[in-house]
Amino acid sequence: MSGRRRLRLVAAAAGAVIVGAALTGCGAQGPEEIHFTFNKREAIDFMTQVVADYNASQDQYRVEMDTSGVDPIAASFVRGNPPDIMLSNYNHEVSRFVSRCALDDLSDTDAAAEIRPDLQPLLDQYGVCAGTTPALPYSVMASSVIYNKDVFAEYGLEVPTTWDELIQVCDTLKDAGVAPFYGTFADAWTVNQGWFDYAAGGSLDMLEFFDGLAAEGDQVNASSEYSFEKDFAEPMEKLQTLAADYTQDGASSRVYDAGNVGFAQGDGAMYMQGPWAFGEIAKTNPDADLGTFPLPMTDDPDDLKVRVNLDLAVLIPKDGQHKDGARDFLEYLFEPDIIQAYNESQLGFVPTTDGEAPSDPRVEGMIPYYDSGAVYQGPGVLIPRTIPAENYAQSIALGANAQSVLRTLDADWSRLAFRQPATSTEDAG
Repeated sequence: MSGRRRLRLVAAAAGAVIVGAALTGCGAQGPEEIHFTFNKREAIDFMTQVVADYNASQDQYRVEMDTSGVDPIAASFVRGNPPDIMLSNYNHEVSRFVSRCALDDLSDTDAAAEIRPDLQPLLDQYGVCAGTTPALPYSVMASSVIYNKDVFAEYGLEVPTTWDELIQVCDTLKDAGVAPFYGTFADAWTVNQGWFDYAAGGSLDMLEFFDGLAAEGDQVNASSEYSFEKDFAEPMEKLQTLAADYTQDGASSRVYDAGNVGFAQGDGAMYMQGPWAFGEIAKTNPDADLGTFPLPMTDDPDDLKVRVNLDLAVLIPKDGQHKDGARDFLEYLFEPDIIQAYNESQLGFVPTTDGEAPSDPRVEGMIPYYDSGAVYQGPGVLIPRTIPAENYAQSIALGANAQSVLRTLDADWSRLAFRQPATSTEDAG
């Protein structure tokens, strides 16, 4: 048991004694109820056990977990009755609460002192509340190219680290009658989070690019300093080369489920999916020997990076009614054994400075990049959902005129920036 956990339990026990003494003669009172929302369906069983263990560890607070999803949470903010603590996917919906300064500053928590500082710029890409730390990352998911190690070994292939090496690998596989990549272009989201994100993130500095777009405001076009049409032209050309020349027959009609089965059966050597696909692939081929590597998009190995997303972050709404209990449970969630076990169960990366790398060999190819900070968030998660980026990415993979699609994306971005109301980044107190 960590020192912080011991102190927490001692404090809770002391508090219980004091409260018990104060209530003598006026009736017993139950623990304070903490409303906790959690919206990652795949991990509900794990988090249910965490909540049960916490409740059993002390009697001052009782956490009740709510898994109803994002929409009810948004409605609760409007009604002024938000949850006490949230463990949520960090995305545009959640970041609205950040940019509107509707969340507590967590910079004074023990947990905040343990977060890797190089993750803060990724949080800030979604919005900030100046001078505060409104969200603490809890789980980082990294994704890259999944490859079949047995197929690579059969044809004497090494993991490519440059664009030219990637094409050589693809040509060797294609000449042998093996589809280099298994494409699932019928599902737009798979193109968006994989092909589109990997191509752009492996070619450009996503922090610089999106900061530049924000500075351009509603003036984004091919003549501006930053532009989808201009900056994404080469990455999308390379994406189309891979999609057109190095995928299996019928890639345009394959959906995600079919892709998991097809790849598991050896119908492709590489697959642009995240670690969530491993479990589905294992249903068909539990013995598949799989690994991961970042998609090389340049001829400089130093440019290699893996795509990450802040899968979960902890937030405490300002209008929550039970702040002490919420903070106590927050610190419990960040106990090293708990946060480590959670991320291990989900093939995620721990965002704390002393977090251990995942032990699953299928993701070990991404560990050195995460450890060195060679990571990026893809445009698929940074472009607001009011812009149909998934459909644009899909159309590019299917062979549409990329320049025209990117020009439309520039226009959409400019229109949204023009309509976007100014929001304060000052702490509303």
